[in-house]
Amino acid sequence: MAAHPVSPLAPKSYPDLPVIEGVRFATAEAGIKYKNRTDVLLMAFDENTTVAGVLTRSKCSSAAVELCRENLPGGLARGLVVNSGNSNAFTGMKGRESVRHIAKVAAEALGCAPSEVFIAQTGVIGELIDASKFDGVLDETATRMNALPWIEPAKAIMTTDTFPKLSGAVLEIDGVEVKINGIAKGSGMIAPDMATMLSFVVTDMPIAAPVLQALLAKHNQTSFNSITVDSDTSTSDTLLAFATGKAKVEPIESLDDPRAEIFGQALADVLFELAIHVVRDGEGATKQVSVHVEGAVSDESAFRIAKAIADSPLVKTAIAGEDANWGRVVMAVGKAGEPADRDRLSIRFGDLTVAKDGERAAGYDEAATSAYMKGEELELTVELGLGDGRATVYTCDLTHGYITINGDYRS
Repeated sequence: MAAHPVSPLAPKSYPDLPVIEGVRFATAEAGIKYKNRTDVLLMAFDENTTVAGVLTRSKCSSAAVELCRENLPGGLARGLVVNSGNSNAFTGMKGRESVRHIAKVAAEALGCAPSEVFIAQTGVIGELIDASKFDGVLDETATRMNALPWIEPAKAIMTTDTFPKLSGAVLEIDGVEVKINGIAKGSGMIAPDMATMLSFVVTDMPIAAPVLQALLAKHNQTSFNSITVDSDTSTSDTLLAFATGKAKVEPIESLDDPRAEIFGQALADVLFELAIHVVRDGEGATKQVSVHVEGAVSDESAFRIAKAIADSPLVKTAIAGEDANWGRVVMAVGKAGEPADRDRLSIRFGDLTVAKDGERAAGYDEAATSAYMKGEELELTVELGLGDGRATVYTCDLTHGYITINGDYRS
């Protein structure tokens, strides 16, 4: 599969993330699918690194997701193996055996138990991964691990991504500098249901696994679970957070600790930036769209309506064509199965009111609205007039590029 042009929404530069004590990594070319490209990432964590994760709720989840689900209750991690090019999903018992083989090889290379190794795999579904490709590769990779640069692991986990995705935060807790670094991949099959396709966050904050788990789950809801590219939830969605505990501060042992809120907000910022990068690299995307729903009967209802709008191929193709076809937004609100009153409905594109109280707005200006639609970042707001519920879902447009990428995905 040929490389795709870099998204027009790609960042102009990438953050130079700092060293996080207690984690080292290296990448390798195993030839899983792509030639002359790194496709394996190995991360090693010092002893006592805590781990948390949210995983896909897909009923057809991959063997790697199953393995993470088994190992997460242990609360500790020493290694992470990620490969791109093959998700090893829907590959039966052989797929499970191959994942266990990879975990065993990684554990031997890192000197830890297989139960402390986490695996994430992404790529084509339904094709068994050749686990023997990891033999020797992981041993060799383990001999050349470094703490920098973070852009290398971000590149190694890419599939149809056109740019690496990184984010970081540095905060002060008890007068000590605490760091959070994150990477993600994803550009198609994105409508996360618990996580994104793949994302990994590492911090040096000493924090108990249950607290890290609670914060990760909470802030995942307003980041990865609030984006959609194509309404399809992956079999491999995996978001893992690792805390090496090397920062010289007292550990956060409870959510009641006021420092948990401070750390959680910084974590939320990192997750949100990574999620937006995923949307901006949506397959074939040329526009980023924020869909706001206000005045719903509840936040949950607002979210479901916003998701219906953001998932609609008709809404997304209108945006691709720079057509302010607000009638398609009305359609999406109406089909969402949530409380809505046609005659109270108002719609805005940016600051421009296009529909109000169930009909086209009296001051509707086609020329001004069309000019607004030519921007790269668009805001679409729906006011229902029923209550105080509100939510935002982030998406992108749907172009011919999406069909091109996915029409020949396996060729």
